[in-house]
Amino acid sequence: MPDIVLSTLNAKYIHAAFGLRYLQANLGSLRQNSAIVEFDIHQRPADIVESLLSREPKIIGLGIYIWNVAQSTEVVALLKRLRPELIIILGGPEVSYETENQPIVQLADHVITGEADLAFAEVCGRLLQGGLAGTLAERLPKIIDAELPTFDKLTLPYDLYSDEDVAQRVIYVEASRGCPFTCEFCLSSLDIPVRQAPIPVLLDHFSQLMKRGAKQLKFVDRTFNLNASVSRSILEFLLERYEPGSFFHFEMVPDRLPEILREVLPRFPAGSLQFEIGVQTFNENSGALIRRRQNVERLEDTFRFLRKETGVHIHADLIAGLPGETLESFAAGFDRLVALGPHEIQVGILKRLRGTTIGRHDAEWQMIYSPNPPYELLRNKLIDFTGMQALRRFARFWDLVSNSGNFVESTPLIWSADGSAFHGFLNFSSWLHRKIGRTDSIALVRLMELLFQYLTGEIKLGASLVAATLWRDYQRGGRYDKPLFMREFLADAPVPVRSGAKAMRLPRRQQRRAG
Repeated sequence: MPDIVLSTLNAKYIHAAFGLRYLQANLGSLRQNSAIVEFDIHQRPADIVESLLSREPKIIGLGIYIWNVAQSTEVVALLKRLRPELIIILGGPEVSYETENQPIVQLADHVITGEADLAFAEVCGRLLQGGLAGTLAERLPKIIDAELPTFDKLTLPYDLYSDEDVAQRVIYVEASRGCPFTCEFCLSSLDIPVRQAPIPVLLDHFSQLMKRGAKQLKFVDRTFNLNASVSRSILEFLLERYEPGSFFHFEMVPDRLPEILREVLPRFPAGSLQFEIGVQTFNENSGALIRRRQNVERLEDTFRFLRKETGVHIHADLIAGLPGETLESFAAGFDRLVALGPHEIQVGILKRLRGTTIGRHDAEWQMIYSPNPPYELLRNKLIDFTGMQALRRFARFWDLVSNSGNFVESTPLIWSADGSAFHGFLNFSSWLHRKIGRTDSIALVRLMELLFQYLTGEIKLGASLVAATLWRDYQRGGRYDKPLFMREFLADAPVPVRSGAKAMRLPRRQQRRAG
């Protein structure tokens, strides 16, 4: 049985915990007496506790994130009731700041704040050496601040991805840590300076992963295109080893795409690259308030180049609720982004993450946030609670309809009579919520039927036109059974012959932060 168990609750099974693998890789002599045990947030806390205790560890290290802190708190409470002597060490962004009043921190024995890759090994060594309950262990403080590690001190963790991980899960990788920007809503703005991984060593690890069959690599770098020459070398490496089905995800700043990157991007097959581009806001006043520097002209040029010259799948982020942003200015920004043609637009509600400086605007802009994860904005000076609720539903329905890829042709019909994508979709969102009173668990055919009702009944589009458009979208996903509600309008529409293989769709965006 291992003395040390590293664990976390991922958002989904498909998310392999990158942080745990870094911790285990850097345990040194303790590595052989450790184990990684992963769960997801949909499992019952009692079952998680049973699994952890069955391994009879002396120390449990838990990764705590915004998406799992509620369930993890229950897990830690149960562990401490059943085995009070068990040492529990917490780490992760959710417990790296504002630790004083967090219930999970009060339950745990120690918390390592910051990047714990090296500090965790040191703490475990001292605890085990001191006999856990000895005087050496007692001298360790509850809150332990980790020094920022540089890559030359770290052992890279990529050999700890199992064959099952490679075959079934997203493989998280990184070429750098930190971010040079100071956006107040983002924890990455606190990670200064940017540190670059040793590229030759890193590429050798990537090569080994790909030889083992890894085809989905998700880079968690906050600014992958910050160093264009490094980005170019990585892209060239991946292009040389591309195989059908390969998919590479990067986060990038939108106004920095120099020629040396533009030369290589068109050579990638369509859909093999995904860029997550943080636009966040087009409102210059809001951008200045939150210290976000962005050249909008270069941003728009980047989008136009990617859409016209490459097959890159573009996922763009926009934040609702920023200080200084009215509903109308957000609508204008949304319409501007839609016109640039990204494949997905993630509408995020502003969150007050622990440690960020966005809270300095609370008084002036009357920012009121939920006290519970994910700490989303409830209202502010310019958008009341009802307005924020409407935006929250807008974001959810946009995800179900537009971002899902199920309604590629049908989605623009929603605002065809309005002229504004935002206002047209907001009207549909409000109608849909009045109709069904929920934003989840809507079957695809039911959603199609509701969309048909709205487009023909509220927008007054021709039933045959709408049915034919929905039918093309439906087939795009490899489906051939005509939904009952539209059959009378598709009497002459042919049913394609099944080809044996479903139509390939671009991958949906994975969990934003490595689980």
